[in-house]
Amino acid sequence: MPPKSRNPRKPFLPALILLTALLPLSAAAQPNLHTDPLNLTPPVRQSLQLFYNLNFDAALKIQEQVAQQHPDDPMASNYLLTTLIFRELYNQDLLDTTYYAHNSFLTVKREVTVSPAARSRIEDLTSKVQHLTDAQLAANPNDANALFARGYAKGMHAVFITLVDHAFVAAARQGLSARNDSEAALAIDPLYADAWMAVGIQRFAVASLPKFLRFMVGFMGVGGSKKDGLADLRKSADNGTVTRIESRTVLSLFLRHDAQYPAALDVQRGLQKEYPRNYIFCLEVANLLKDEGHGLEAIAAYKQVIDDAHKPNYFVDPRLELAWFGLADTQRGYNQIKDAAYGYTQAAQQPDSSDWLRKRAELSAGQMYDLLHQRPDAIHMYQQVLLPGGDQTQAEAAQKYLQTPYQGK
Repeated sequence: MPPKSRNPRKPFLPALILLTALLPLSAAAQPNLHTDPLNLTPPVRQSLQLFYNLNFDAALKIQEQVAQQHPDDPMASNYLLTTLIFRELYNQDLLDTTYYAHNSFLTVKREVTVSPAARSRIEDLTSKVQHLTDAQLAANPNDANALFARGYAKGMHAVFITLVDHAFVAAARQGLSARNDSEAALAIDPLYADAWMAVGIQRFAVASLPKFLRFMVGFMGVGGSKKDGLADLRKSADNGTVTRIESRTVLSLFLRHDAQYPAALDVQRGLQKEYPRNYIFCLEVANLLKDEGHGLEAIAAYKQVIDDAHKPNYFVDPRLELAWFGLADTQRGYNQIKDAAYGYTQAAQQPDSSDWLRKRAELSAGQMYDLLHQRPDAIHMYQQVLLPGGDQTQAEAAQKYLQTPYQGK
């Protein structure tokens, strides 16, 4: 019987901080008075549908118009903030969830280069939401919409500084502040279901942190409960107006964190069914199958994603390096070494691959070529990893295998 595919270790602090707002806003199917009215308007809902198919540029065009027409509504700025952040993360290969499934995320400093213009826009929008909501709350402390909008912006900014800057402590504190704003909104309006998302995320995250990290980020004495956190997320997933999709995404990742793979797959397959043209949602089904140990099913799922990506206009800008790398990792776990070598090589050759992922793929391809006794090909891959500039986190391992052929698995 073939071995199970290599399961990544359980997600740790990074995945938990990340999930203060993993994916952008979504509109509920039915109108709901317990939300900012702007969330229910046709242009906003159209832009969010585009967003959930990862058509960031088209979504931004509509959201820019909405922001011009509603300059004093903080949610208009939140739409732009969300889309800009996730476009940047997607282009940097930072929406690959397997990256956060390893504790090494905490210690490996991945260099992420964000253009000054993009960073400035993100910071400016975050500040704008803060200023708008502060002014609204000064005039009316019981404005649940303003409290939610402020908490949401904090959560989005926490995502950005976590993944791009590795600013874990600052991001964790922003997550706590987002929870406080959301709890205040719920105290004013108990039916403001969207607010349960930040509460649930923070409760689960705090319960999952080891004591020394809770102390480090100042969370000693802050309540946390995995069970309550998951229940809160289900409330926003079932009843939310603008957090329905993102709450289900977070729920899937937290269930994965606790190795509840069947439940996580059920949630993720629901997302894939609703948004079959969302490349990340489709890829995550394959990732979960791999994590659960259903390697052969995962291989089939990765291949289906790759096949779909080659259909004209099926996905918008699919990052095929992610699917090829996941496929190769799974094939490696099933001792399909030749196929794994091909998959890693394909991942490394994708034109839009981030330097960090490309060099991981080149190192892994070199290892596979060593196992196949194709030493010249292995040496070539290790030399590619050692090219100057860019990411250098794989350089030490590549240097080692240049001296001594890889003999592991």
